[in-house]
Amino acid sequence: MRIGSRIASVAATVALTAGAGLALATPAAAAGDCWYSDGKWWCNNVSGAPVYGTVGNGTGFQPDPDNVVGYMNTNPSWFDCRRKSFHYVGGPHPYRWELTVADNGELGFMKDTDIASETDPLPVCFQ
Repeated sequence: MRIGSRIASVAATVALTAGAGLALATPAAAAGDCWYSDGKWWCNNVSGAPVYGTVGNGTGFQPDPDNVVGYMNTNPSWFDCRRKSFHYVGGPHPYRWELTVADNGELGFMKDTDIASETDPLPVCFQ
């Protein structure tokens, strides 16, 4: 019985260690970075995520968080660039939005929190 208890103890330790490792993994880390292919930046995102309209022009071009212009049902989706805005979205990049085109063809921004991939590789908009 002593050997059986030892095996059970080791199995429990392995299960707890594996579970703790999974709990510490972030969604962005699990999804990997956005990647460049066929002239576009691609990222894994939440299917059905809203795409918000824009306000301003030129370098003042910003997301309009009060105006949903479409949805991104495809996954992965492509993005042009990332933009730091004064509109808080939370997550590891609390003021970051990504410029894209919704599935209905409308230009807009997606919240960084709706993108599972790490968005640091995307170029910064309007530099």
